[in-house]
Amino acid sequence: MKVKEAITLFQYYQRSSYKKRTIASYLYLLRKFESLYGERVFDSIEADEIYHFLETLTQGLAKSSRRLRYAQLKAFYNFIITRCSLDMKNPCNAPLLSKTFRMPKAISRKILDKEVVDEMIYNTQNPRDRLMLELQARCGLRIGESLKIKVSDISERKIFLREPKSGKEAEVAFMPEPVAKRLNDYIKDQGLQSNDRLFPICYSTARYLIKRLGSNLHIRLTPHDLRRYSATYASRNGVPLEIVSKVILRHQDLKTTQAYLGKVSEAEAVRWMDILHGK
Repeated sequence: MKVKEAITLFQYYQRSSYKKRTIASYLYLLRKFESLYGERVFDSIEADEIYHFLETLTQGLAKSSRRLRYAQLKAFYNFIITRCSLDMKNPCNAPLLSKTFRMPKAISRKILDKEVVDEMIYNTQNPRDRLMLELQARCGLRIGESLKIKVSDISERKIFLREPKSGKEAEVAFMPEPVAKRLNDYIKDQGLQSNDRLFPICYSTARYLIKRLGSNLHIRLTPHDLRRYSATYASRNGVPLEIVSKVILRHQDLKTTQAYLGKVSEAEAVRWMDILHGK
């Protein structure tokens, strides 16, 4: 397989799985790579050639931009190697490349306790604000997704999410029965019509609201902390990772989900063993 054929295959996959802006971000890199190596056999390109290609391409750019181009080329190689079952190593994993363009170490993420989340939700008197919290903490919605929901997007226990982050035309999120009931009561009480947004506020206002609710409990809180909590709580209560990934977080890649789940302390591990198997 030639490099230009591999690029065509990768771009065909992108059109069905990536958002338009992500495809556009890859396009510059792939065009440059094809102009240099398009006629070469895919597995013939050495790590030092890729190093010089990336060095030239990213000269003068910020570190984050250099890392992005490296990550994109690495993703392209990983896809072709896996999709075509090629017996080769990804040259982007060579020490010279990974050291030069390596990503910063992952930040240890804070995981909220159930008691903290419950207290924050139960103490929120405003029905609109409480529902926003619950849709993120109970259903795994992103704050941007919550703000786009219209009455017409609600169907019993389901929420149809238009233009989600995944780039798909639509996705479906599911609600626990009590949340669905409160949401329907809220729609009736507010007299909302089919085309009305549930939460007609802007992103900065919603973010400030969540930050303020967190400060009432003396914690630093962001909207994404609530979404992460929904995944962690489900995972630690025995829900299979695949369900957490596809139903709650709606990730396409299980590795993305695993980054959300945090570490388990020894005390927590013992507690769960006691719960699962008894003392």
